Amino acid sequence: NILVLECICDARLPLSELNKKSSLRVVHKHGPCSQLHRQDKANIPTDAEILRQDEARVKSIHLKLARSSGSSNVDQIDATNLPAKDGSVVGSGNYVVTVGLGTPKKDLTLIFDTGSDLTWTQCQPCAGSCYKQLDPVFDPSQSSTYSNISCNSTTCNSLTSATGIKPRCSSACVYGIQYGDMSFSIGLFAKETLTLTSSDVFKDFLFGCGQSNQGLFRGAAGLIGLGRDNLSLPSQTALKYKGVFSYCLPSSASSTGFLSFGDTGASKSVKFITLSTVSQRSAFYGIDITGISVGGQKLSIAASVFTAGGAIIDSGTVITRLPPTAYAALSSEFKKQMSQYPMAPAAKLLDTCYNFTKYSSVNVPKISFFFSGSVEVPIAAEGIFFVRSISQVCLAFARNDNDTDIGIFGNTQQKTLQVVYDVAGGRLGFATGGCT
Repeated sequence: NILVLECICDARLPLSELNKKSSLRVVHKHGPCSQLHRQDKANIPTDAEILRQDEARVKSIHLKLARSSGSSNVDQIDATNLPAKDGSVVGSGNYVVTVGLGTPKKDLTLIFDTGSDLTWTQCQPCAGSCYKQLDPVFDPSQSSTYSNISCNSTTCNSLTSATGIKPRCSSACVYGIQYGDMSFSIGLFAKETLTLTSSDVFKDFLFGCGQSNQGLFRGAAGLIGLGRDNLSLPSQTALKYKGVFSYCLPSSASSTGFLSFGDTGASKSVKFITLSTVSQRSAFYGIDITGISVGGQKLSIAASVFTAGGAIIDSGTVITRLPPTAYAALSSEFKKQMSQYPMAPAAKLLDTCYNFTKYSSVNVPKISFFFSGSVEVPIAAEGIFFVRSISQVCLAFARNDNDTDIGIFGNTQQKTLQVVYDVAGGRLGFATGGCT
């Protein structure tokens, strides 16, 4: 792999998506191609903020999977492709898409997250505190198809599994959801018409109409949940899309990718693995990591190291988290093969960093992950490093506290891969070069 820094804003769709129905592009939220970036430059998070938010998300995931009970009370407090843009919210490394809500349709830019289930957006009136968003705040009184969910209904009670928080009752069903960085949304649980494209319209889509919202959402209007719960978007649209969606996360802030729903004809090069169950109540997509190689050299890591805590794939975690034993082996071999380059101070979470000030290009050893069924997934050069500056370019992997903590395959390592979620089929697919 040769890593070269470039900045080219390419507005075209990937060639593989041009002939697909309703194919739209993905751009980085804080990149030069993004409208959110152009209108909110003052609030672009620093690298340090991104890493802090990522730590908060990981701690939240670990806590969620460790809990024996997911309930607590909220205090007052056919195929479709969507334009998806990399963002910095609810864990700092998420992506956003624009969808339509209501009748007449209002366009909203929402984060999409494979680690969340409930879809929600900020709504009028703002009964508590609301953050600044780019789109006009959704006003349910202006839609002819909006209706609240009644209290004590089975639909209202379904919120507990999707949010981990027991719903409350006022004049209607009240939801609450909180994220690892303490961002939250509270409001009315409702149903509304969701429009993904002109030909893909879903009536009575269940979502949260948030009237009190706070957090690091940075201009997005809310969130789309792509998890495994019955309230997630893949579950609610399963009759049409058969529980299938896929995406390719762009290689940089100035390149494009895609998000697709339905069987859009996955590349023949997609290699599938079996999804594993992380916990009985988990929204997360479990995966079985079996090994790692660096520069073609398979690391000597006992299989028990990966099975001790298991692993998930997550679109909202930036930096891949590994068992300490596995990370130590990866870091050691990587340093050995990168010994010709000067090292740089650690960046807290990231402790294998380099100073590339004197180099215009860098020869990077290839890193591959191995999954169940002997499936090898090569990581793109852009997915190996987290670049804080040219003088501090860090290996984009981090260690968990213990080998028994769950591992996370983060979005930096997913860059340029076509990742196919066949939820109904219980499998997950990978293909290289997914955005081109």
